[in-house]
Amino acid sequence: MSAHAESWHAALHRLQREGVPHALATQVTSAGSTPREPGARMVITADAVFDTLGGGTFEWQTIEAARRRLEHGEPGMSLEAFSLGGRSGQCCGGFVNVLLEVFPGSPVTLVLFGAGHVGREIVRLAEPLGWQLLWHDSRDDAFPAWADEIPRLECRRTTDPTAAVAELPAGSHALVMTHDHAEDRDLVDALLKRDDTASLGLIGSKSKWASFRSRLSDAGHDAESLARVRCPIGMSTGGTGGDKRPYAIALATLAELLPLTADAERPDQRGLDPAVLRDLF
Repeated sequence: MSAHAESWHAALHRLQREGVPHALATQVTSAGSTPREPGARMVITADAVFDTLGGGTFEWQTIEAARRRLEHGEPGMSLEAFSLGGRSGQCCGGFVNVLLEVFPGSPVTLVLFGAGHVGREIVRLAEPLGWQLLWHDSRDDAFPAWADEIPRLECRRTTDPTAAVAELPAGSHALVMTHDHAEDRDLVDALLKRDDTASLGLIGSKSKWASFRSRLSDAGHDAESLARVRCPIGMSTGGTGGDKRPYAIALATLAELLPLTADAERPDQRGLDPAVLRDLF
C-alpha cells in the first residue's frame, strides 16, 4: 500500500489541528529480521496513510487494526504483536510490536446559525478549544475573509433551514442567532423535531422567547421539549451584567457551553496496562 508524500509528523500536526480522527502507529520493538527499526512511525486515517513501517502484510494488518478502532470510535493506546513468519506470513521471520495511539478527533461539534457580530465573536473565542465548528448563514457574502484561516471551521451558505438541520451530526451543540426572527423560529422548530442535539441556544430577549414558545407550542412541541431551549443565551452563568456588546454576549455564551460539553471530552487515557508492559519487556 503506497503512502502519501506528506511525512508522518507533518500529517500528525495537521490532522490534530483540523480535528480529523487518526491513528499513530509506532514500531516499539523488533527481533530478528524486520523491515524497519524501532521508532519507525506512520499515521493512518479512514482513507489515507502517511509514511510507512516497511510495507508487506504486517503493515496492512496494522492499518486494518487502526481503521477498525477509528470506525468504532475507540480512543487510546493498544499494543499489536506481529510474528512476521506467522501472523503476517512474511519471509523475513522477525518479530515486531507496534504501539497504536488512536485520536478520535474533535470531541465537540458546535453549530452556529448566523454570521452576525455575535456569531463572529463566538467563532473567534471557540477556535482554541479544539471543537469542530459548522457555521451557517443564508445570506450572500456573510462570512468574514478570516474564516478561511481557522482549522476545524466549515462555512455553509444555506437557504433551507430544515435541510441544513437534517444534515447536522447527532449530538451537536446548536446556537441560533440569524438576522431574521422567522428564520430563527424555523431553525428552532427543526432542531427540536430532530431531538438529538446535545444542547440548543437561541439569541434574543425573554419577550422573543415568550413569542417563540407560544408558536412552537401551537406547532406541537410539548413543555419538556421547549425546556431544552436556552434563551437568552449566556444567562445561566449570570449573563453579561447588562453589557450587550457582541464580545460580552459571546463570552457569556461560551461560559455557558463549556460545562454542557464536558461529557463529550475524551476520557483520561493513562497508557497501556502495566501487565502488558511486563510481558513485553
